[in-house]
Amino acid sequence: MSANHDVQTLPPDPERATLEGKNKFIGFWLFLGGETVLFATLFGTYLGLNRSVADGPGPGDLFHLDLVAIMTFILLTSSLTSVFATMAMKSNEYVKMQLWFGITVLLGLAFLGFEIYEFVAYVDQGLGFTTSGFSSAFYALVGFHGAHVLFGILWITTLMLQATKKRINLTTAPKFYLAGLYWHFVDVVWVFIFTVVYLMGIVGGGGH
Repeated sequence: MSANHDVQTLPPDPERATLEGKNKFIGFWLFLGGETVLFATLFGTYLGLNRSVADGPGPGDLFHLDLVAIMTFILLTSSLTSVFATMAMKSNEYVKMQLWFGITVLLGLAFLGFEIYEFVAYVDQGLGFTTSGFSSAFYALVGFHGAHVLFGILWITTLMLQATKKRINLTTAPKFYLAGLYWHFVDVVWVFIFTVVYLMGIVGGGGH
């Protein structure tokens, strides 16, 4: 029995070394194209409704930059750890890859914890999903992003469990690489949410 499976010789770019891996990239970019259109629609809806606060609270009444800054720092840090994980994957370092992806998952969970706390606080302040056009657009956009973070966590966790048996090979390498790209996409979307929703909301001071 070999001492480990992670000493197999892999090509420099194992994620693209097979036709299956290359096809996964094509499918993934098509998937991201659809996701980009969905988020663009949600952003457009939010920008159209962010002043429609009716009798409920608005962005200026709710948003606190310190909380959002912490959430942003956590998510951007998780993007960096996913880069380290991908680099470890490409150099066939199984333990390091699992470690960095594990940290990425933990940071993603921390982000979701803050987001749930944020939503509960807003509901306590009278911002339900149907309170106003602003509230519906806000929860739809930010909640949809949160669902993507959860999906990314489940995706990476599933791959990590699979890798305990299959390690890094020409089949698992494309999956890890694409999961890392997906995580970057989620982080980039959050940067836009941070700017368009929170910063513009605080600066604009919409509310009562």
